[in-house]
Amino acid sequence: MQANEIAHYCQKCLAANLLGQDFCFRCGTRLMIVVEPASMRYDNLDGAGEAEEHILERVSVLENRLGRLTDRMERALDLVLRQAQNSYLDRALLKSLIGLLDDDGVVENDKLERLWQQRCEQDALAQEQTSRRAHVQGKITGSYRGADRRSFEALIGEAFQLVEAQNAAAIQLLQRAAEKDPENGQLLSFIGEQFFQTGNMKLARQFLAKAIAIVPDDNHVLLLLGLACGDEGETEQARELLEATTRRAGPSFAAHYGLGRLFVAEQKWEKAVREFKLALASKPSPEAHYALGCLYYQLGRDGLATRYLLKAVEMDSTYGEALHLLGLVYRRVGNAESARFAFEKAAAARLSLPQNKFLKGEPTLFRTGTGRRKRLLTGGDLRLARALREDALKVFVTAK
Repeated sequence: MQANEIAHYCQKCLAANLLGQDFCFRCGTRLMIVVEPASMRYDNLDGAGEAEEHILERVSVLENRLGRLTDRMERALDLVLRQAQNSYLDRALLKSLIGLLDDDGVVENDKLERLWQQRCEQDALAQEQTSRRAHVQGKITGSYRGADRRSFEALIGEAFQLVEAQNAAAIQLLQRAAEKDPENGQLLSFIGEQFFQTGNMKLARQFLAKAIAIVPDDNHVLLLLGLACGDEGETEQARELLEATTRRAGPSFAAHYGLGRLFVAEQKWEKAVREFKLALASKPSPEAHYALGCLYYQLGRDGLATRYLLKAVEMDSTYGEALHLLGLVYRRVGNAESARFAFEKAAAARLSLPQNKFLKGEPTLFRTGTGRRKRLLTGGDLRLARALREDALKVFVTAK
């Protein structure tokens, strides 16, 4: 090596290596960026050379660690790529087997794919709910301000175990806990959510109203309270709460669908159309398309009704209510053959999915419950009611 060439010194054996080499030619150690300090090239009267050497040593240590981390990340990436390739090959083999069984008439490919997707979504939601419940449990116990914390935490722990097991006795323990800490907004909102989930809107409204008085900034308690009030027939308060929800927390299917149903009950059709379109924009779903199809059918705009109903059926070919209403639209415009075909598919959907019951006659969107409480938001159509509750609770879970 010439005397005037810049050297890269090995940090182990101090051998001089040319810049650009990765390993020491003498001992084979990976070279780091320790180079000749300025104090060795120039006279330094201030004693800054020692400080420079110290900084370079620290940077060299960081470089070494960064190099090791890079190697580990490369190995991890290689492992992930291999796993992805194996998963792809497994899925290709599985789809080939399903296709072969479908050709032989043993299984229905479309139905199996739909059931698999639903199962994956259910498992993901269950994991999310379990994680969220653990978080909420911590917030509830953390908000306790009473004297007997140990007893309260034991009661909450037992209640959440029953919630996880879907045991109806959980709600009784939660209510006992609320008696011990009546100002615990997190606990009150969780109890309200449990009643909302089971469709008991009267009790849901009571607990959610108490919770919102304690935690007024919780937008998702506001959403659930607005929906519960609307279902109980308190339309003015429900409208105010749901509109406040969309202003503060942004659009959601549940909020805009709830507002649309309230405007339908008041026969304010233009406002109802606007809210249902906002609900569709928030969450494209067969239920949202079906709601707009019902509304346009009610308004006599058969072309638009057909467009949205066909989209609903395209997204879910077993949507019996949408198929039945599509048949009504075709019959009204004089297309007897298409109407007959739609009614047959609706009947087949009803047989294949008994829980997908629907009523003949007017669209189910405009049916309400019976008795003193009309169930403005959840009455008449079980599928729309389920979609409304699931979206509201999903928003609630995500926000928490």
